[in-house]
Amino acid sequence: MASMKDREKAFETKFAHDAEMNFKAEARRNRLLAEWVGGKLGMSDAETTAYSGTLIAADMQEAGDDDVIDKIMADATERNVTLDREELKAKSAEFLTETRAKLMDEA
Repeated sequence: MASMKDREKAFETKFAHDAEMNFKAEARRNRLLAEWVGGKLGMSDAETTAYSGTLIAADMQEAGDDDVIDKIMADATERNVTLDREELKAKSAEFLTETRAKLMDEA
């Protein structure tokens, strides 16, 4: 019975670790995305830094990445800048892959 409890504890620990790593990867992805989008929207460095925080906050609104994509699209529209939603999704996926790889290297 102890081995079953040990196994359960190991799964819980792995789940918590994976969730933490995913959160870190997404937060870093959002920073990279903010830098990329900030350039497209003509933001200053200070605005871009602040914008990354708003993307991280937006990412916590609902599951998935649509909340971040929707925010960026709305911000682009507000600034009269046209962004391609599919290009934005591709950049988001690219940055997420990049940040996950860097986190794995750090571990």
